[in-house]
Amino acid sequence: MIEIFYKQGGQMKVSQSETDFSSIPYADVVWIDLFTPTGEEKRAVESYLGTTIQNRAQAEEIEISSRFYETEKAIFANTNFLIPGPDEYAEETVSFILTDNILTTLRECPLKSFTDLQRRFLAFPNLYDSGHVAFLSILEQRIDLDADMVELVSKEITQYTKKVSLGEDISEEFLVDLNQLQDNTMLIRENIVDKQRVISSIIKSKKYPVEYHSKLNVLLKDISSLINHTNFSFERLEYLQNTVLGIINLDQNKIMKVFTLVSLMLMPPTLIASFFGMNVKFGWFFGHSGWAWFVILALMVISLMFIFWVFKKRRMF
Repeated sequence: MIEIFYKQGGQMKVSQSETDFSSIPYADVVWIDLFTPTGEEKRAVESYLGTTIQNRAQAEEIEISSRFYETEKAIFANTNFLIPGPDEYAEETVSFILTDNILTTLRECPLKSFTDLQRRFLAFPNLYDSGHVAFLSILEQRIDLDADMVELVSKEITQYTKKVSLGEDISEEFLVDLNQLQDNTMLIRENIVDKQRVISSIIKSKKYPVEYHSKLNVLLKDISSLINHTNFSFERLEYLQNTVLGIINLDQNKIMKVFTLVSLMLMPPTLIASFFGMNVKFGWFFGHSGWAWFVILALMVISLMFIFWVFKKRRMF
């Protein structure tokens, strides 16, 4: 799918056909959005702009040389956009191509930042006189969404902390959710740092208009603030994990303590039973009295009560 946003008579128009390039003046085009484009659509855009467009494999490479580079006619920037899910987040690589005053974007899935900008394009056409402004608007909205995700993670950490403070049972599901939350926080931080690298590279570019550097610097400050916030979230998660591990160790120690005390309490009765259970005659001790078994049982009970009294006196229960 292709959408061509261009100005005509003070209004913003949109075309969804690559065949309209022949009738749209080059100077009037502001933004070309390629959403899962066909081969014909990509070739039409390349011919119109006079440059090539990266494929998905090139755009997803981690090296900074692939995330940002320049040619004589264009600036190429690739960055990841996070897509929140019910449990975990997914990444979508978006390519930005800036040629003259035209912004071209290439993506493979719907993104809220783009949908919102398209509405604003049609509602306030006077605010978007070039592709550079459109590029900044997408980044601003994306960083705002990243900030919302950072805030959401912070609230989730607070909820888990309250559960631990209230003494709720720490189940296996709780530990899995906590680990997933840490992975999501790490993914958000990597995503934000990726944008920081791209924006820093654009500021250093001599092709990007100087008048927009101040807005880019503001975005960098916002990103720096978000990175500090995610670092703080990591510290909270680490503290929470240490607390949970400490509680688990305490519970295990309590269980081991119970087993140890039970074993110690049963040791004297067991010893008495073993002693009198040997194949040896103890007539000298009991004679031929029928009360022998009651005496042995009484000794076992007395020894058990004595051990119980000692443990209780020393507050071992």
